[in-house]
Amino acid sequence: MAQGAPRRQPTLDEVAEHAGVSRSVASRALNNAPHVSRAKREAVERAVRQLGYVPNPTARALATRQTGAAALVVSGEDPSIFADPFFAQVIVGASAALEEADLHLMLCLAASERGRKRVAELLRGKGADGVMLMALREDDPLAEAAEQAEMPVVFGGRPVGSTPRWYVDADNTGGAREATEYLLSRGCRRVATICGRLDTEAGRARYRGYRDAMLGAGVVPLPAQEADFTEAGGAAAMAALLAGHGDVDGVFAANDNMAVGALRTLREAGRAVPAEVAVVGFDDLAAARVADPPLTTVHQPVTALGREMARMLVAVVGGQDPTPLILPTRLVVRASA
Repeated sequence: MAQGAPRRQPTLDEVAEHAGVSRSVASRALNNAPHVSRAKREAVERAVRQLGYVPNPTARALATRQTGAAALVVSGEDPSIFADPFFAQVIVGASAALEEADLHLMLCLAASERGRKRVAELLRGKGADGVMLMALREDDPLAEAAEQAEMPVVFGGRPVGSTPRWYVDADNTGGAREATEYLLSRGCRRVATICGRLDTEAGRARYRGYRDAMLGAGVVPLPAQEADFTEAGGAAAMAALLAGHGDVDGVFAANDNMAVGALRTLREAGRAVPAEVAVVGFDDLAAARVADPPLTTVHQPVTALGREMARMLVAVVGGQDPTPLILPTRLVVRASA
């Protein structure tokens, strides 16, 4: 009598599903790694017994290197950057997703030469299972360090001039185009942009969206007024626009902080919004809802950006190879335009 085919060995994914935990949690539990709750560890052990799972020795060797932590790294010059509402929402989203995977969140700011060296060491495989890297500017040395990293790196927003293997971004060009088209649809013809830093991909992409909309409507774009994504920068840029283009009747600001600054300058100059100058921002942060007047803006899912970055990183740490993700944007109309 012929014997049946050999019984297929259960996989780690099946163990995780049976235990009701993520794959990365199951892996760390099997390898006695830190930061796994007793209840989840016991659930994994019970699943192993019930399924008859036999760990792969190679996978075990790799898993024992895990630290139970993931790092969110922001490259910037201002130590208060994590207090910015945008980054605060990113942190909320990333933290929630990492908590589901029983991973701790580390925050790192590369604001000095010493800070960049510390992050470069982290990328060489010391102290974290993976890194989420944000706010890179053109020629940022961390971009090269990320390419040579010995651990998974997921980008929040694409770096200038390259397309990394794993990244999460918003539809910056499409959102900016929609904002500018909306201003044109209201009858604005002298539409300017406060474009944000052009050594960042977000700044460039949002400027492209503005230009595409203007040229598509047969309207000559005004010269870009670059600022630094801050409220003070937006206020100064708006003052420069009024000085050089006093007949401007519409402004697309590449983030809400700059748009709020532009509103302040217009108010101080006695220009009525939106009757004389309509203003649209980008992000849809809390500041947009309490601005004077409330700000029409492009909503991007900022909390989801952090959450999806973390989920992508957890997937990579768990041995998967996810595809890049572009999050949709949409226009939110309020009183400023």
